[in-house]
Amino acid sequence: MKIAFIGLGNMGLPMALNLIKAGHQVFGFDLVQAQLDAFKEAGGISMSSASDAALNANIIISMLPASQHVEALYLGDLGLLATANPKSLLIDCSTISPKVSQAVAAAAKSRGFAMIDAPVSGGTAGAQAATLTFMVGGDAVDVDLARPLFEKMGKNIFHAGPSGSGQTVKVCNNMLLGIQMLGTSEALRLGVANGMDPKVLSDIMSKSSGRNWVLELYNPCPGVMDNVPSSKGYAGGFGVDLMLKDLGLATENAEDLAASIPLGELSRKLYEMHSKAGKGHLDFSSVFNQVED
Repeated sequence: MKIAFIGLGNMGLPMALNLIKAGHQVFGFDLVQAQLDAFKEAGGISMSSASDAALNANIIISMLPASQHVEALYLGDLGLLATANPKSLLIDCSTISPKVSQAVAAAAKSRGFAMIDAPVSGGTAGAQAATLTFMVGGDAVDVDLARPLFEKMGKNIFHAGPSGSGQTVKVCNNMLLGIQMLGTSEALRLGVANGMDPKVLSDIMSKSSGRNWVLELYNPCPGVMDNVPSSKGYAGGFGVDLMLKDLGLATENAEDLAASIPLGELSRKLYEMHSKAGKGHLDFSSVFNQVED
């Protein structure tokens, strides 16, 4: 396969490198030169623009921060829908608004492109280990075409439904994750205030009815678990501002549908407070400290 990979950030770069390891020819572009340099050093073909990267590709994958970046990449006179080969399969792995995802996919279809949305879960560790979960929206035939590539980057591939369905699942999943992180942090803080060892408390709760992914794999209390951001000064991982963005997407989606998400809205406000306190660059598990404050 000749693959264009647009967006070589903390998630995109290791995903692209796994495609290179699988023997694919990967043309990459990112606005940050250091990311391009790392990509090239690992065997990727560095390009000077997204259009150049997509020029000879039969698969185009994007992994960008937000809805506006995806719209800018694909739409407009200089967007990929105007410059790329219509025979290319477009795969957007960004986490964006379901409504925007559907609009971009419709525009792609009107230009003769096949497009699927395929946001991921699993974090940077999952991207590096090729154990990501892909939540995919689009036509089944296009999902099947992309499946061999997903299998080189991930472990679980789910076809959620038509265009935008992958984004809907991702928004719901990340809203729940944000709520879980806050709830777990509150419970651990309460236990510590009572003199409990947070590791003992975590071990017991992870074998009880309060068990969840945060407790078992991403504990927010420093020193409880090795190789997670909380034990590395909350560096790396999934940033507070990215979680805040995803909770904003959930709120926006709920407003569009007149759906009620009181815990989601409260969580967004708490992460917003944490971000405004200057912690937006830290991993989202650092909200453990916001709970104490």
